[in-house]
Amino acid sequence: MTSASSDYGMWGLVVLNSVIFIGFAFSFFKPVNLRDWRSFGAYSAFIVALFAEMYGFPLTIYLLSGWLGSRFPGVNLFGHDAGHLWWLVTGQDGNPHFGALHLLSFAFLLAGFTLLSKAWHVLYHAQRRHQLATAGPYRYVRHPQYIGFVAIMFGFLLQWPTLLTLVMFPVLMLMYVRLAIAEERDSEKAFGDAWRQYAATTPRFIPRFGKAGRARAVRSR
Repeated sequence: MTSASSDYGMWGLVVLNSVIFIGFAFSFFKPVNLRDWRSFGAYSAFIVALFAEMYGFPLTIYLLSGWLGSRFPGVNLFGHDAGHLWWLVTGQDGNPHFGALHLLSFAFLLAGFTLLSKAWHVLYHAQRRHQLATAGPYRYVRHPQYIGFVAIMFGFLLQWPTLLTLVMFPVLMLMYVRLAIAEERDSEKAFGDAWRQYAATTPRFIPRFGKAGRARAVRSR
């Protein structure tokens, strides 16, 4: 692993990138209660695990080095470009940063952070007025903040997949579903019929497209 020392072991970058992406999400999400902190903590754990492998120690490359070495004998597995595993295993040439999946990952990251920002803005003002959040992205889905976190994590998986984050991703998705259901029980207790009417016409995670979805969005404005 002597070649790994030139492209990995940069723990300062692990800390810097973790702080940037966790802090960036925090500025949009601003957790308040225990449920918020659980969802934000799960996202933070994913980010730390990701950057620990991206710049610190390439655990996934190390564990798969036997198989990867036999399949790609001419590739420096501990060079940083090899960490873009989707690019490597599909036999692509050139700079992986300009690959379709890498560029697509930026679209998911941008969409996720934008959704977090817009959802928090609506939720913050609704909570201050002790009202149900039904404006902005809440016109289309009941839990846009969780969708935002999932979009960000999926974007990073397209960019830099690791064994740990690939395992964490479905577990965190399940956790967000359970948190959403618990949040809905609290909302029903707090808002009663207003919540039930909102939930009856607004999907939990997947927005409705077509005439029904557009009509719902118009009525919510």
